[in-house]
Amino acid sequence: MSVLTTELQHKHCVACEGGIPALSKEEVQSSMEAVPDWKLTTDGKRLRREWRLKDFAAGMEFIQRVGVVAEGEGHHPDLHLTDYRNLAIELSTHAVGGLTENDFILAAKIDKLPVKLKA
Repeated sequence: MSVLTTELQHKHCVACEGGIPALSKEEVQSSMEAVPDWKLTTDGKRLRREWRLKDFAAGMEFIQRVGVVAEGEGHHPDLHLTDYRNLAIELSTHAVGGLTENDFILAAKIDKLPVKLKA
């Protein structure tokens, strides 16, 4: 785990109602090092990570854990559970139409959560 990852995991999301710029492409690229399992979407405006979970129950448990962290941070991801155990999470800051540090903070916190993967 990188120092940047650990730093993000200890930060908290800051409420954003717009009025701030999204991160630049350069800032996004340097921040990606802290969350290496996440990928940028093709438009470069969202972070995405996918999991193949053990089963439906494992997916629901993980979604619940993510929901608790997201609610605590006041920053809410898009959650997609398909084919009963394939989960994708997408993060962006809707108010700015792109990525902010909040997205990287939440991604780093999600990466810490326990998850039951398909063996």
